[in-house]
Amino acid sequence: MNWFWFALIALICWSGSDLFSKIGCCGEKDKTAHLKMVVAVGLVMGLHAAYMIVFHHVSVTWDVVWTYLPVSLLYILSMTLGYVGLRYIELSISSPICNSSGALVAVLCLCTGALSDYNGPQKAVILCAVGLVCLGVVGLGVVEAREDDDLRRRRQEHANRKYAKSWLAICLPVAYCLLDAAGTFADSLVLERLNEDSANVAYELTFLAAGIGCLVYLLARREKFTFKAELPKYVGAACETVGQLFYIYALADEEHVMMSAPIISAYCVASVLWSRLFLKEKLSWKHYLMIGLVV
Repeated sequence: MNWFWFALIALICWSGSDLFSKIGCCGEKDKTAHLKMVVAVGLVMGLHAAYMIVFHHVSVTWDVVWTYLPVSLLYILSMTLGYVGLRYIELSISSPICNSSGALVAVLCLCTGALSDYNGPQKAVILCAVGLVCLGVVGLGVVEAREDDDLRRRRQEHANRKYAKSWLAICLPVAYCLLDAAGTFADSLVLERLNEDSANVAYELTFLAAGIGCLVYLLARREKFTFKAELPKYVGAACETVGQLFYIYALADEEHVMMSAPIISAYCVASVLWSRLFLKEKLSWKHYLMIGLVV
């Protein structure tokens, strides 16, 4: 049952990461907030990678880094798009869409024969669940597009920020979902050949490289960094790093990937709760109905 506790810890940490990343990236004036978020995550992950190498003697070779690189790039790109999307849409909507990736992993497993150990009824249940997720995601897009402008303004009256209609707002979380699903599926395959600690450190070092690249770009543009604006990003980065660590351990149990991936992706439920409590986001009953289908 270790895989279950690992998945649960990842769920809690990543919902916290969602909240603080949203706070750190939703500023209307800072158009480079998503890159600053990548810097924060990269630096925190780099520190954790150094800790694992020095104190836990985790071995990381260039061969491990290159082997895990495609997975790392899928995750980093998906997260960057997710950070961009946080500027355009409520966390209550983006998080369920982003984290429906677990359902897509189930589809990939089915297509590649990874579900051969499951019988007919079990496969039927999995396909029904995937269908509900897809219906919910499409439904959220339709509800967003067709919502009356006056109703939207009244609904967002007490929220920390107002949002306008935009197909980009839906497309960015969907892109995150697709890339994250591909990363999760590739992760389960690559971890058959790599030690999970080495793989995680390789991922963190790759994210560090991405963060340093973004930092150099931002400094070249003379972008300003303030403690108040950056603090939520680093808290979110810390939650992301801890969540990633336990996520790797959960997926390392190959026999339970089909169960651990959907559990972890369900952290959107906690994210919706945090956004309602702390960000004062309030959706219509149609939104919550579609979110219920996704979950």
